[in-house]
Amino acid sequence: MSDTENPTPQDSQPDISPKLNAASAPQRVEVVVDNTSSQGSVNITGELAIFLLRILVSVMMVHHGLEKFQDPQGFSEFVVGKYFGFLPGDPIIWTFAAAATQVVCPIGLAIGVFARLSALGLLSTMLFAIPFHLLDTGLEGFPLAVVDAHNYAFEPAAIYAAIFFYFLCSGPGRLSASRKTNKITYYPQKQT
Repeated sequence: MSDTENPTPQDSQPDISPKLNAASAPQRVEVVVDNTSSQGSVNITGELAIFLLRILVSVMMVHHGLEKFQDPQGFSEFVVGKYFGFLPGDPIIWTFAAAATQVVCPIGLAIGVFARLSALGLLSTMLFAIPFHLLDTGLEGFPLAVVDAHNYAFEPAAIYAAIFFYFLCSGPGRLSASRKTNKITYYPQKQT
């Protein structure tokens, strides 16, 4: 028997490979950020909001570290030494550690490189700032009192802590330097 008398299953299958010609080629191309999750399309408004929050909170945090570098003795004596005397070692070491964290970690968080680690470092400084303010000024009638300073002394640190906790848990979002799956994929759509 020859091969022509008994066709193999491969020979009997019709050619189903896609063929494009100028008449059937798609006219529009949609740009979509590749999404490996099962959520469907990317919420670009949400991603931009996360990006802006990350940048804004990072820019606002840097000056706290710069203040500590400007007067490390004062911060060591009146904050670390007075309220956190239980910490081992010289208070100046803790002052420089907090200052470096508040200058370096916002850069990592803003860019999105080591964002969770940066958020953890920044959260740890806020977890000391909150008790400092509570020990220094108390609750100030929280939650319903109207205070002269227009906000409770611990309020900014608590808000920072909540934001850094969010980035620690969820990461920097899709618009970050460390995101490797942000690739542009072109999906031709059929004309209807």
